[in-house]
Parts: sequence; C-alpha cells; structure tokens
Amino acid sequence: MEYTRKEIMAISAGRLVNDGDILFAGTGLSMLAATVAKHIYAPNSVVFFETGGIDPSLHELPLAVADPRVMSGTSLNTGLVDAFAVLVHRRLRTIAFLGAAQIDPYGNLNSTALGDYHRPSARFPGAGGALDAASLAFGSIIFMAHQKRRFVPKVDYLSSPGWLDGGDSRWKAGFKRGGPMAVVTDLGVMKFDDQSKYMYLEQYYPGVPPEQVQENTGFDLDISQAREAEAPSEHELTILRRDIDPSRLILG
Repeated sequence: MEYTRKEIMAISAGRLVNDGDILFAGTGLSMLAATVAKHIYAPNSVVFFETGGIDPSLHELPLAVADPRVMSGTSLNTGLVDAFAVLVHRRLRTIAFLGAAQIDPYGNLNSTALGDYHRPSARFPGAGGALDAASLAFGSIIFMAHQKRRFVPKVDYLSSPGWLDGGDSRWKAGFKRGGPMAVVTDLGVMKFDDQSKYMYLEQYYPGVPPEQVQENTGFDLDISQAREAEAPSEHELTILRRDIDPSRLILG
C-alpha cells in the first residue's frame, strides 16, 4: 500500500513504545503517534496530556491538548499539576513525545528563537512543558522535519536538554534520568550511541538512501549501522486511517 511520510513517522514512533509505557503527548504528530502506539502496539500503555486528561478513551483524535476530547473517557480528569506529577513519577516509564525548531547531535532542542536571543531572526512559542518533559521523564521521542537548517551542530538557544555535551555530561549536570531515546523524521529514525550519546542513523525509510539523510543533516552523522525500516503494513495503515484519524485531522 502507498503511504505518506506522516503515516510512516507516526507508525515508526509507535513501534518504539513498550506495552505499559506511560505516554506524554503534545499537539499534532506527537498526539497521533501516541494514539497509534496505544491502538496498535501497546494496548496497556496510558496516554496523558499536560492539560490534565489522563488515560482518555481516544475514540476520537483530539486536535490539540486543549481540545475537550482529551478529557473524554479519562480515568482521571484533572489538571496541570497532577499531569506533571505523573510525568516525573520515578516508578513509571514515562515517554514524552516532543518537537522543536532545531536539534543538535546530542539531542538538545531549541524551540525559543533563531539567532541572537535579543535580536532573533525568528521567535517561537518556547518550550512550554517540553522543558519539564525533557528534563524529568524516563525518556523522550523527538519529531523533526529532516532539514539541514534544523539539524545543526549547536542549537541557537537551549530550550530543552538532551544529552548536553554527550558522555555523562547530562548526569553531571544533575539530571538523574531521562534523555532522548530517538529522533523520528520524515526520512528515518535516529538514535544515540550508548557511550558518546552522539546521534546516528538507525533506520532509513524505504526509497530514502542513507546518503540523502546525511545530506539533509547539518553535522556528520554515522550512517554505517543504518538499516532499511520496515514499510507500514496494510493492517497498520488500515487502523491508522479507519480508526485513529478517519477525518485526517493530523494526517492531512
């Protein structure tokens, strides 16, 4: 079956989730991927939103975290403080789905401004809850459009910490857990070396040569370990299109 880049991104992210994980989802593709994980790969996982909807039914895909549908059929209908208490709970494997304007080789994120902070060429809404999620969750999965201007050697502004300078620098800075697990883009899936914490290409999508991923990355990327990703199956696409986003609110 034919599929779009958004569809393979949502499915690739969903495949990274373990059954029973606790999924913190933001607006857009993050929300779609968390719902895909819950519906297809991890039925015992729990999805929750920073606006306080914890374990909703997700019979209808919300458009944003402020959409009343995030509260539909919840196990707990609460607020921001309780949602973040779940996020930081040390006995839970909480996975945060995040996005940003820039990312560097160690998974540090910029969602604040481009250029000089006081005279930026572009200013964005900021990290919001992403800073807390990147700092305190068990791990994070990051969504990015794969462009050289977004994959930069050093972010213009550090909005949310990744592996900082690599190695054990995150631990030394006081972050006792967490860190980016994977970066899912429209070209493939990146992960981080266990020791150096430097980003490498783990999967490239069918029809996307690894060299194309490197050409769209603004720093050297190890592509030697990369393998071709499994294409979305008819079963996965049917559930995604028929049950999760039949109106194509996020798929477009």
